[in-house]
Amino acid sequence: MIEAPSGDILGPQRLRVATYNIHKGVQGLGPARRLEIHNLALAVDSLDADIVCLQEVRAENRREAQFFERWPTLPQADFLAPLGYEVAYHTNAVTKDGEHGNALLTRWPIIHVRHEDMSDHRFEQRGLLHAELRVLGAPLHVIVVHFGLIPASRLRQALQLRRYIAREVPLDEALLVAGDFNDWGTRVQRLLRVDALKGFEGERTLTYPSRFPVAQLDHIYARGMLPLSLQAPRGRVWRRMSDHLPLIAEFQLAAHA
Repeated sequence: MIEAPSGDILGPQRLRVATYNIHKGVQGLGPARRLEIHNLALAVDSLDADIVCLQEVRAENRREAQFFERWPTLPQADFLAPLGYEVAYHTNAVTKDGEHGNALLTRWPIIHVRHEDMSDHRFEQRGLLHAELRVLGAPLHVIVVHFGLIPASRLRQALQLRRYIAREVPLDEALLVAGDFNDWGTRVQRLLRVDALKGFEGERTLTYPSRFPVAQLDHIYARGMLPLSLQAPRGRVWRRMSDHLPLIAEFQLAAHA
């Protein structure tokens, strides 16, 4: 959480950012599936992040609303938002029972929201969510992504993301890119590094599958900020709620007067 010190000039501040693929708020298959969205709301609140980037978020699903008695009446992004947070959401995929996409929850004011379709073929509907925030008097751009399952698709989506950033994000403004990149290697990371997008340097922080993590599919990259730390909570509770673990990063953000 960012706290401004007293005085007219604000020094460097810490920004806490989380990304989490919530698996549409449901775990399990068929009649044995269970509703986890209420637990996820508590989990998101406990992350105490200034910015939360979410993937596989349902705006509505008529089949699940009929199946689960406690299905929320609010869209999942609004339901998950802690008190006082602003919400941005955009659909990536439309199904016969509803829709799902990416969402952003933030303590800071949202100035603009944009979306770009990143679908690489007709079997996967993908997109990016771009929100411009106002943080300590300066713009901060946050892009939430969910890349495809096919390696060649991910490379094309990484190149599309780079083109989007070059077109829509000024070079002198801070940028965060976070989400589920579905990348089991480092090819996407190397492509993004060309545009000065950097994550915390260190050992991989494994996030998938949540029960026995063996890969880091989720990442948080930044430009114009210094990465300070990276972690993923572990334990039985976190294993139950989604097939991914949340990823939490802290950055040093140069504040403005």
